[in-house]
Amino acid sequence: MHLLERYRIVRDRSMAICNPLKIEDFVVQPIVDVSPPKWHLGHTTWFFETFVLKPHVEGYKEFDPDYNFVFNSYYESVGARVIRTDRGNLSRPTVEDIFRYRIHVDQAMGEFLRDEDMSTALRELIVLGFNHEEQHQELLYTDIKYILGHNPLFPAYGESIYGAAAPAPSHTAWLSRPEGIAEIGFAGSGFCFDNELRRHKVYLHAYDIAREPVTNREYLEFMEAGGYHDFRYWHAEGWDWVRQHKVEAPLYWYHIDDRWLHYSWQGLELLPAGAPVCHVSYYEAAAYAAWRDARLPTEAEWETAAQELDWGRRWEWTESAYLPYPGFQKAPGAIGEYNGKFMISQMVLRGASEVTPPGHSRSTYRNFFHPSARWQFTGIRLAR
Repeated sequence: MHLLERYRIVRDRSMAICNPLKIEDFVVQPIVDVSPPKWHLGHTTWFFETFVLKPHVEGYKEFDPDYNFVFNSYYESVGARVIRTDRGNLSRPTVEDIFRYRIHVDQAMGEFLRDEDMSTALRELIVLGFNHEEQHQELLYTDIKYILGHNPLFPAYGESIYGAAAPAPSHTAWLSRPEGIAEIGFAGSGFCFDNELRRHKVYLHAYDIAREPVTNREYLEFMEAGGYHDFRYWHAEGWDWVRQHKVEAPLYWYHIDDRWLHYSWQGLELLPAGAPVCHVSYYEAAAYAAWRDARLPTEAEWETAAQELDWGRRWEWTESAYLPYPGFQKAPGAIGEYNGKFMISQMVLRGASEVTPPGHSRSTYRNFFHPSARWQFTGIRLAR
């Protein structure tokens, strides 16, 4: 696929995700983890303007010099920026301004990409921009769900963005893997993020890993057994988190009239028992695993078994801290800030979710969040 065609597909999808929104929905920031949808649209546009157009297009006219301050996310080498917690305070630029910004940059990128005679490094930078925007498309979905799901009226977003959950097995089916040396990490052609490099050998003890993710029905058993009130299953930090925030169930779950409901894209609905449990923190995932006399898989165990697992509906917590692979090197300049600076106090998640853009997932992908995070589409797979 030509770069220009790919560019248009990626950019159009971001706008399509926002089509069901009302103008007021674009500006809300309920918590620090959630960015207003209009900020995502501006930031992904800023990426192409800052890293492609301004350095590589002679005479390019910047849309608004102040936008570097507004839409820079965390790139220290690019200059000052709005504090993340203040993104929801930006009534200006308006949503209309940001739509015009996207048109301005898209027109310039359209002209620039007509000629694909460019260096390999520049081509790789543009492809990184595509994947960067696809990451934000998933964040758009998760942030929109948080915004609407914390509105007391529980408004619907629109039609379901994914199919019905497949029937869940009546019991956990285990895949047994022998001990030995395995290789993990990205290899071959195509795109990957720098944190997937370099491919290396790991030693694995023999282990079992569940073929299917944990379902809502199974997680309810943990809750009904008093799992949220028994410290024995929790890490000390997780137990503090449960008590401090008075957590009793996964995010978006509500117990009303003796029934468990959850907020979905159609509003408040009956909880589907056979669907993979979603919106749980690492703390909850680890506690559930302990209650089942099991554990979470390491990322090496997960990747080694991935071809034989049912995955892709939930990002799955692993037992692995987010650390660099052997031989990892940061790229020079701002692009080097993309992943490496976050390799502390985070846990690795593997797989993909039902809001991951088409073609954006692979078995070597290393997602990462703080153990308390659960606004993402996060779930559980057991190992032992």
